[in-house]
Amino acid sequence: MSRRQMLTYASNGFGLLAASTLMADDAYAGLAEQHGPHFAPKAKNIIFCYMPGAVSHVDTFDPKPKLDELHGQNQTPDGTRKWKKSPWKFRQHGQSGIPISDVFPHIATVADELAVVRSMKTGFPLHPRGNMMMHTGRGVGGHPSLGSWINYGLGSESKNLPGYVLLHGGTIPPGGLESFSNGCLPASHQAMPVKAEGNPIDNIVPADKDPRLQRAKLDAILQQDQSLASSLGSHDGIESAIRNYELAYRMQSLVPDVLNLDRESEATKRLYGLHTKNKNKRLYSQQCLRARRLIEAGVRFVEITCPDIFGGNNGTWDQHTELKEGHEGNSLVTDQGVTALIKDLRSRGMLDETLVVWGTEFGRTPHTGNVHGRDHHETAFSMWLAGAGIKGGTIHGATDDVGMHSVENITSVHDIHATILHLFGLDHERLSYRFGGRDVSLTDVHGKVVQEILA
Repeated sequence: MSRRQMLTYASNGFGLLAASTLMADDAYAGLAEQHGPHFAPKAKNIIFCYMPGAVSHVDTFDPKPKLDELHGQNQTPDGTRKWKKSPWKFRQHGQSGIPISDVFPHIATVADELAVVRSMKTGFPLHPRGNMMMHTGRGVGGHPSLGSWINYGLGSESKNLPGYVLLHGGTIPPGGLESFSNGCLPASHQAMPVKAEGNPIDNIVPADKDPRLQRAKLDAILQQDQSLASSLGSHDGIESAIRNYELAYRMQSLVPDVLNLDRESEATKRLYGLHTKNKNKRLYSQQCLRARRLIEAGVRFVEITCPDIFGGNNGTWDQHTELKEGHEGNSLVTDQGVTALIKDLRSRGMLDETLVVWGTEFGRTPHTGNVHGRDHHETAFSMWLAGAGIKGGTIHGATDDVGMHSVENITSVHDIHATILHLFGLDHERLSYRFGGRDVSLTDVHGKVVQEILA
C-alpha cells in the first residue's frame, strides 16, 4: 500500500482529525468556509440591476443648469468639442424632492426609496475594465465578483438553488463572464446564467425519461469524481464539480417552478408591464419578476442585465451617437420593470431585507464631438441604492457645475462594495480568502462604508 493510499483509507481516523484541525485555521489555504455575518445584518439578499454601456449622469440623476447656458459653445479651443445640455427636463419627485429627468418617468415615482450617489468615480474609461471593476473591484479578470464574495461569506439560504444567479438578456456585458466569476474562491460560488428567452437554463430538462436511469448515471459520475478526488487529495475543481452535479440534480424540479410566472396575478403582471407588445421590454420585465421569485426562494444574490439593443458589443447604454434615441429606448425597456420590482418588494414586506442596487460602469461626457452623443467619462457618474438599511430620499455627493468631476464626498467603487458588504453584516476588511500566499479581499486595501446613505 502506498503512503497516499494509506492516508486515503485512514481519512476517517487520524487523517481526518488532522485535516479538521487545519481546516479550522482561517490561514490554511483559504479552505475553511466559516459562513456567517460579522455583525447584525440589515440585508438578507440583493438584486443588482446593472446597466452596461455607461448611463449618462447629466441626463438622468445629476441636473446641470450650467450646461443649458453653455450649450453649443466650444469646450475645446479648436471647437472640436462643444458643451451639450440635456435633451430632457429634470423635475423634483417625492417628498424628498430628488431631481430625476423625464427619461425615467417610472423610477421617479419611487424617488423617496432611493439613495442617489452622484459622486461616483472609477479609474477605467473602457467598458470591459469598467465592468470588471464594478463587479470585482479590479480592472483585470481572474478575481471573485461581488456576488461570489457575499455567497462565500454568508453561504446559501437554499440547498436546491444556487446562491448567485445572473439573469441576462441574451448578451454578456463587456468584460465577459469574468465579471461574474468566482475567481480564486471555490467554483461553487460563481454565477449561474439564466436566459430571458427560450429554455432559461441549458440542460435543465432531463434527457432520460426514467428518473432512476438519470440517478444511476449521476451516481456513476460522482463515484468517478470522488475516486479521483481521493487520489489527488483536496482539489477544489473536483469537489465543486461534485457539489454542482448534485445541485443541478435538485434544481431540475424546483427551478422550472420558480421561473414560471403563470401563477402570478394579472395585477402583478400589469405592474411589471408583461403585457407590452415590446418584446425587449417584456423579456426584461420578466427577468425582474423572476428576480423577486428567486429571492423569495432563497437565492441570495441576483443580477439583472439589459438586452443589447443600441450599444453594440459595448453595452446598450453606450450612446456615442443618437443619445436621445438610445437612452429613451433603453429606459422604455428597463424603467417600468425596475420600478415594479421596488413596489412589489415593498408591498410584500420584502424591501426591508432586500437591497436593490442600480448601477453602471462610468458616466458620459457633458460635452460632445458630434452634436448627437456623449463619450466615456470615468471621473463622474451616478448610481442608486434602495431597500434594506438604505436611507431613502437621499442624495450623496456632488459633481462640479458641469458634471465633469466628482468634487464632494467622492465615492469609489470600493466604497460602494464596502457599503454593500456592511449591509450584509460583513466587514470588508475581515472578509478574505487565503490565496497565492496572501489574504485576498473584495476591496483589497481600499474602501470605506458610506455611512451617509445608511438608515
